[in-house]
Amino acid sequence: MSKNAGASAKRLLGYLTGAYKLRLAAVVLCILISAAASVRGALFLKTLIDDHITPMIGATNPSYAGLLQAILVMAGIYLVGIVAAFIYNRLMVVISQGVLKQLRDEMFSHMQTLPVRYFDTNQTGDIMSRYTNDTDTLRQVLSRGLPQFVSSGVTILMAFIAMVAASPLLTLVSVITLALMFRVVGAIGAKSSHFFQKQQKDIGAVNGYIEEMIGGQKVVKVFCYEEESQQGFDKLNQRLCDSATQASRYANIIAPVMGNFRHVQDVLLAIVGGALAVSGLGGLTLGGIASFLQLNRSLSMPLGQIFQQIDIVIMALAGAERIFGLMDETPEQDQGLVTLVNAKQTTDGLAETPEHTGLWAWKHTAQNGAAAYTPLQGDIRFNEVSFHYEEEKPVLHQVSLFAKPGQKIALVGATGAGKTTITNLINRFYDIQQGEILYDGINISDIKKADLRRSLGIVLQDTHLFTDTVWENIRYGNPQATNEEVMAAAKLANAHGFISRLPDGYDTIIQGDGAGLSQGQKQLLSIARAAVADPPVMILDEATSSIDTRTEIIVQRGMDALMEGRTVFVIAHRLSTIQNAHAILVMENGRVAERGNHQQLLEQKGIYYRLYTGAAETA
Repeated sequence: MSKNAGASAKRLLGYLTGAYKLRLAAVVLCILISAAASVRGALFLKTLIDDHITPMIGATNPSYAGLLQAILVMAGIYLVGIVAAFIYNRLMVVISQGVLKQLRDEMFSHMQTLPVRYFDTNQTGDIMSRYTNDTDTLRQVLSRGLPQFVSSGVTILMAFIAMVAASPLLTLVSVITLALMFRVVGAIGAKSSHFFQKQQKDIGAVNGYIEEMIGGQKVVKVFCYEEESQQGFDKLNQRLCDSATQASRYANIIAPVMGNFRHVQDVLLAIVGGALAVSGLGGLTLGGIASFLQLNRSLSMPLGQIFQQIDIVIMALAGAERIFGLMDETPEQDQGLVTLVNAKQTTDGLAETPEHTGLWAWKHTAQNGAAAYTPLQGDIRFNEVSFHYEEEKPVLHQVSLFAKPGQKIALVGATGAGKTTITNLINRFYDIQQGEILYDGINISDIKKADLRRSLGIVLQDTHLFTDTVWENIRYGNPQATNEEVMAAAKLANAHGFISRLPDGYDTIIQGDGAGLSQGQKQLLSIARAAVADPPVMILDEATSSIDTRTEIIVQRGMDALMEGRTVFVIAHRLSTIQNAHAILVMENGRVAERGNHQQLLEQKGIYYRLYTGAAETA
């Protein structure tokens, strides 16, 4: 078992005793009643046999009234136990589902705070497995395993006390055989624990691979990669099969081993008990032997149930470690104090206002609570910025660049030159290792990340749409936008035409990340989403690369209107779309190799000239 299993179990207990104290207390009470009923029923068996059944043997006129009364008493005892067991099982279902809901809520909430780096370095399927497979193993333990453990523990204690009182010698025989059984079963259980933890990890890997293959089916089919992808899946699936087989191989023999041990134990106890009864030692009677055998079963069966639950507990604790592992991931750090607010011009200067005025301001709050406002202009500067995703693999080398308010800055260069990295750094998806990035003269590390990102509109090459109406997918850029503002944004992006032709227009439900829409249509919706946010700064990461030439011309007009008066960073795939940029930055090996407008760079006949004329491809 993992060294963190104890800590995970303690944390789970904290969830149980947090919001469910009263219900958990009711569960414990019902378990005590159920266990007491089980032991009392075993003890009453001696009375039933010795006081009511044995005297009737050979009697000429036996009376069944006492026997019937004793049977009814015994039935009543077991009925109380059954009702108590029913109640605590029902309560544990409510408690376990409540705890799982709380865990999923906390996981999802914490996941939202994690940096982009976490999602870049962890498979989506593996993260999903924590919400599904790992929480399901917890459900089994919390709803069934935990009450079984507590019930078994209480029953074992009560039964043992009753056994010692009934016959210390027979109890010694029982303890010796049980100790031998536990030694054997414990060795088997230890073998399976390692493989159950490995099984959980292998399930996450299989889920991640399946998620990748489902998302990339078109690529798989286009390149006839079915056989290779099958081989990759077979390899991961075989690994899961091996770990699951090894875990189950040991776990599945625990039950038959314990069952056979109990049978042998019953025989030994019957022989020893019979010898004691015949010899008159120990004061044992026929009813006493029957009662002791029943008490022994009340002791050994719960012990067997505990051992049978070991594999499930190990799986659940392994799942809990993965869940808590996600919840313990370091959230995205944010020490920013400067916020973004709507502003209006007054005789005393800028003032904050709740209404959207189209005028934005940076709010600087001093320690004494006084606020100062700086108008958002869109001036962005990189000063000697160096950055790496991984140690010893630098991506940017002392990059310096600037974008004045209202300028359109284009970034071009070969794949891996650092174009997208620059936009990721402006958003603070990653933090730089050296240099500084200034936004209207403010170091972006001093701006709250949410406010920084709210000032930036982004259109990515890879669009992502959500299962909802067209209205809500566009409104994602501004949850407070009215239908009129959403429609205006769609018209600006030239998306209104195709939206109107959808079955239900703007009320059409988009499913499967835009299944049924062309790549160009999805991109138009993404552009409309950015437009409705009305941000002062725009980042376009090859936003028109997936749109055909005819549509691109239409979209470009909307984009030009959208970019009017805003600072814009454009990562260009088609150089024809950036000829009107105020400045074009040519990136090469993480450095700004050239800067100038279209005509200036052509005249230099450098890297841009070769990219534009195609000379770079023929060189």
